[in-house]
Amino acid sequence: MAYKPSTLALHAGYDYSTSLQSRAVPIYATTSYVFRDTQEGADLYALRKPGFIYSRLHSPTVEVLEERLAAYHGASSGLAVASGSAANSFLLLSLGSPGSKIVASPHLYGGTGTLLEHTLKRLGYETEFVDLNDEAALRKAITKQTIAVFGETVANPSGYIVDIEKVAKIAHEHHIPLVLDNTASPPPLVNPFDFGADIVNYSLTKLVGGHGTHLGGVILEKGDFDWGANPHFKDYLNAPDAAYGGLNIWEALGKPNYKKGQSKVVTTKIRLDFLRNLGPVLSPFGAHEFLLGLETLPLRAQRHAESARLVAEHLAAHPKVTWVNYSGLPDSPYYPLSQKYFKETGPGAVFGFGLKGGYEAAVKFIDKLELWSNLANILDARSLVIHAASTTHQQLTSEERLKAGVPDDLIRLSVGLEDVGDLIETLDRAIAQAHKK
Repeated sequence: MAYKPSTLALHAGYDYSTSLQSRAVPIYATTSYVFRDTQEGADLYALRKPGFIYSRLHSPTVEVLEERLAAYHGASSGLAVASGSAANSFLLLSLGSPGSKIVASPHLYGGTGTLLEHTLKRLGYETEFVDLNDEAALRKAITKQTIAVFGETVANPSGYIVDIEKVAKIAHEHHIPLVLDNTASPPPLVNPFDFGADIVNYSLTKLVGGHGTHLGGVILEKGDFDWGANPHFKDYLNAPDAAYGGLNIWEALGKPNYKKGQSKVVTTKIRLDFLRNLGPVLSPFGAHEFLLGLETLPLRAQRHAESARLVAEHLAAHPKVTWVNYSGLPDSPYYPLSQKYFKETGPGAVFGFGLKGGYEAAVKFIDKLELWSNLANILDARSLVIHAASTTHQQLTSEERLKAGVPDDLIRLSVGLEDVGDLIETLDRAIAQAHKK
């Protein structure tokens, strides 16, 4: 029987009959796993048999999280790591080599923009930032060296929405994958795989975990991309691996399975290479926290989104508010895409707004605001606020911030699960105080 996502969020990837009948997923707090005999150890290391060796590679608690998130999205596989930044870094590094090119949206979280613009550049990767929804600009930016089109489904904090279907079609014409960071809009808001995305990354720290208690990230592979169609991937994903006796992961695991949507090339390759050798593993304690969050994600995501819509509509009508970039408002340039992809739920719970008085009013407002926590996170159960230009996007120049949709007066809100009337009342009170002579 094919279960719905809300059921999978509670049950996928775990059989309690194999864990002493424990209804909750156990925390396997161990570094390593005993081999039944020397032959089993040899088979595990040679990938002839599935199982556990050492928790830097794999652990039972983390495996449940990976399989549950994959099932929830209809993906072939998942790979959990120590942070969302690690997920983005590993994924993009795994697709290419020095000289490779990434075409990316400029509407990105500041740390991701820095990764692409500076860190990966030092490693020989080039990134060209273009409006992904501008078909002419996107086609012009793609070259023979391009290994991925990368963006955030709903950008933090500009509200920019990627037209997933259109961008995926263009990427696939060139045999390159569409990679989306879907941190701000997990199902039931939107599942990018339903519209053509090939790989989806998350900072689990945000809405999936939901309670601001642990750092983590995940890479989800849809499983139907043909990594053999583009010669560029013969440098790594479709190449003999000297660390595994010349094993070609694509030929062994991908080519026989991708037409069935069951290829696990990217997640397997990253596990055997980057995770094993660089080591940013997700702990079983962190995986357990995220499993608890995932159980209630379908309910929380909808409540977050509904409250955000009400807050955005209230602010848009406020006489002291100069602009609101919530994509679900009819005057937003992204409203048509919001209706296309988020008609039932609204485009998430993170957006920005500006006040009369600009930068000075924004700073004063945040310092006067009660109930909302001023901190560098989003999509906690509690409502959060921050001045993006001086914090999360501080490393960017003013010009780069504007391209990313982050003017200096932007106040970023992450609407939580409190009573929405209480949230609106505190916003009104802080706005009045920010404009008091």
